[in-house]
Amino acid sequence: MVVNCIFCDILSGKRNAHILYEDDDHIAFLDRYPIDIGHSLVVPKEHHEKITDMNPNNVGELFSVIPKVASAILSATGADAFSLGQNNGRAAKQIIPHVHVHIIPRYNHKGTIWTKRAISNDGELSTLAEKIRKFI
Repeated sequence: MVVNCIFCDILSGKRNAHILYEDDDHIAFLDRYPIDIGHSLVVPKEHHEKITDMNPNNVGELFSVIPKVASAILSATGADAFSLGQNNGRAAKQIIPHVHVHIIPRYNHKGTIWTKRAISNDGELSTLAEKIRKFI
């Protein structure tokens, strides 16, 4: 765990998160500032700032979690598709310096433009997380 890392704080229990999935090496939770309903993050428990800092096998294991979580998000939200995002470094707009993969549900009726991020309330996130967990 790294001091002043929001994701490490979630992993240590210092911060709350709306957890969707967890195994020995990874955790998935809802983004508090979603681009769209169901926007989630898949995070390795071991702290690395950039994906290039990780062992290639661990990168593969991280990405192997995504289909399970993405499928549950699609089922729970009725999304038509999803985008993946993975930023490395400040110039790439990585806000939290801990490797993470964004799963962003996409909806045909909204088109392909990125929506403005909104702050979700805990009640909405709790209800959505419970709904998604039922599909995992």
